[in-house]
Amino acid sequence: MKKLLSICALSFSALLLVACNSTNESVNAQTCNSGKVVLTADFANGRMDECKSLGNDEYFIKLKPENTPINSSPWYAFKIQAKQATTIKVTMVVKGDKHRYLPKISQDGKTWQPQPYKINGKRLVMNIDASQNSVYISAQEIIDNQYYVDWAKKLQHKAKVSHDVLGKSTQGRPIYKIESNSNSKEWLVVLGRQHPPEVTGALALFPFVETLLANNALAKQFRAKYNVLVVPNINPDGVFMGNWRHNANGLDLNRDWINFSQVETKHIHNYLQSLVGKGQKIKFAVDFHSTQKDIFYTLPVNIGVEEPYFVKHWLGSLDKAMPNFTVIQQPGSKPNQGVAKQYFADNYNVHAITYEMGDETNRENIIIIAKNASTLLMKTMLSNTNHNKE
Repeated sequence: MKKLLSICALSFSALLLVACNSTNESVNAQTCNSGKVVLTADFANGRMDECKSLGNDEYFIKLKPENTPINSSPWYAFKIQAKQATTIKVTMVVKGDKHRYLPKISQDGKTWQPQPYKINGKRLVMNIDASQNSVYISAQEIIDNQYYVDWAKKLQHKAKVSHDVLGKSTQGRPIYKIESNSNSKEWLVVLGRQHPPEVTGALALFPFVETLLANNALAKQFRAKYNVLVVPNINPDGVFMGNWRHNANGLDLNRDWINFSQVETKHIHNYLQSLVGKGQKIKFAVDFHSTQKDIFYTLPVNIGVEEPYFVKHWLGSLDKAMPNFTVIQQPGSKPNQGVAKQYFADNYNVHAITYEMGDETNRENIIIIAKNASTLLMKTMLSNTNHNKE
């Protein structure tokens, strides 16, 4: 496997059937209608903050954040339909920022390919073939809230897991938890989608969890020793709204793991506290995200948590198992910033990592890395190796 930073054929998941055909009305119903061509973001996860028809089949789109200050993650997703086949020119700019995500195109909302583009200064320019059949342009593959429900139902057909509502979001959307629960008192926690545009983190979480729940000897042995809690979509409001980073209150959930001012983080904290209150033990946590490159944000070995070299052993074994993929570990401690990784160290005295996949990392590689990471995590957690020593 080669480490590629470009999108190849994006038909990596047979499940990717969602978003663009959703009938959910978007909070962002911006529309351009020239009479011949319609551009709209009126669907779940859609975003196109301003759109103008300039005439001669040219269109101008401006992207704006939900509020500021904010991380630079300009999200966009819109669909195009024309009365007759034509080629249109779309120019996109980001208010007060620059583009991060390279455009993808889908004819059916299931498979995605790179959309050709040019960068002229701060402008991203695309020529797009439009027809009576809708075509979708998006910053990343669209994985909306319904996708997670469909995915969980498929998991239930393959593994003995529960799928329940952990609580409701700020706007009342369900936040689901998936559990594999044996007679064990020890837990592995998997989190995802705190930040809506970070889709490659979701694309890693799916195969990672599926490997944990597989019908093989290793996975069965692991699930007999450890319970698994997965909260795959922590920010359903932000996902629905097509937000750059925040929840419906305009706050970064991955900075709220101290005060728990938002219901989304509070639900998870309360549930984990209830487990511990019943004599259960949190052993490890993985929080999936995306950034510009593949990197694992870890805690320092001298931070004082149990089994200080556990993560170093695990990720070291992943690095050895994948000679064509470089495992980059970046240890760090941020005790006052409210990051989930630090929360687990401070509250449960255990390691946790932030698992980041690059925005443009090859999608098939994401799956291979995640499956290997999950397999080796199970082996490491089941191992009798002394993780107190380097």
